[in-house]
Amino acid sequence: MNSFEYRNPTKILFGKGKIQKLKDNIPANATILFAYGGGSIKKNGIYEQAMAELKEYKVIEFSGIEANPRYETCMRAVELSRAEKVDFILAVGGGSVLDAAKFIAIAIPYEGADPWEMLVNRTAGQQKKAIPIGTILTLPATGSEMNGSSVISRESTREKLSFGSPLVYPAFSILDPQVVKSLPKIQIANGVIDAYSHVLEQYMTYPSDAPIQDNFAEGIFRTLIEIGPKVLENPADEISAGNFMWACTMALNGLIAQGVPTDWATHMIGHELTALYGIDHAQTLAIIGPNLYRVMFSNKKQKLAQYAERVWGITTGTVDEKATAAIEKTVSFFQSLGVKTRLSEYTGQYQETASIIQDRFSKRNWKALGENGIITLDKVKEIVEMSY
Repeated sequence: MNSFEYRNPTKILFGKGKIQKLKDNIPANATILFAYGGGSIKKNGIYEQAMAELKEYKVIEFSGIEANPRYETCMRAVELSRAEKVDFILAVGGGSVLDAAKFIAIAIPYEGADPWEMLVNRTAGQQKKAIPIGTILTLPATGSEMNGSSVISRESTREKLSFGSPLVYPAFSILDPQVVKSLPKIQIANGVIDAYSHVLEQYMTYPSDAPIQDNFAEGIFRTLIEIGPKVLENPADEISAGNFMWACTMALNGLIAQGVPTDWATHMIGHELTALYGIDHAQTLAIIGPNLYRVMFSNKKQKLAQYAERVWGITTGTVDEKATAAIEKTVSFFQSLGVKTRLSEYTGQYQETASIIQDRFSKRNWKALGENGIITLDKVKEIVEMSY
């Protein structure tokens, strides 16, 4: 296990009725930007509950944050927040709303010409100021409620870039499993795959003598395999919904990444599919991930075989046979949730995708991806072509 330093400052309020704790966790006299997406929080009662707790505050509403939040939308919120002197952001929604809030929070005090520079130049982590954030999670999936990472899309350039900063960890996040019952099935399926893929990115590398992290990761895999279908079948089952919600949070709050190598190439490639074709984020991960493991098989087969044994119960065969079977089990699991795993099943305009992504990565100088920097541009092209 490698050396590491770990701190997670986010306070979690988990369980029924925790929205009633909202005002106890926001500074008195705060001017709040209340950020959310479409109208779902008004249909499921979350909006009314939250506003009841905020009646003593000055609240500036900002709605319309998209799935895959757009830079252009976020910048309207930034200008509004600067004009209203917002000093606290409450993000109510799924990962997209939370990611948008993080960008807004760090962009408000940004002194450069264009906050997008922070993403292009990878300098967000060097910033010294951000507006504090709290969240009410309505869609388990991304883990954004307990980490300092965000992903933003820019419509004008058809780009989707990520950033991270210790300044944008939420001060608190409210997780009420009751919200899951109002979610469409596709959002639940996406949430399961998103969380599962987050764990894969932190686990499917090479052995690193980190049994605690491996066992934690494998426990999250097994939990999602067990409860994913249950939540999909009956979202009103609050026990399964609660475990689903917490699994998504634990999948990307940084804990299982400590002291181990991590990959993230699947996400980097997947983001391009969303930017180019509007495919849901989790669906891009289901498309790319298994084929990345096939292309990088010789480098990942030891962990794939371990995953086969400990998660899927595959104990017979050679290392190569177990590793291959594990990839197929993963694909079958994603498909069992109703998610397609080929790019051609989403778009008929896929023929030049590999070359387009390869060119984009080259221009950004992303030429050595993965846990050991050996996923070259040629490998990226091979992975995407295999995903057609």
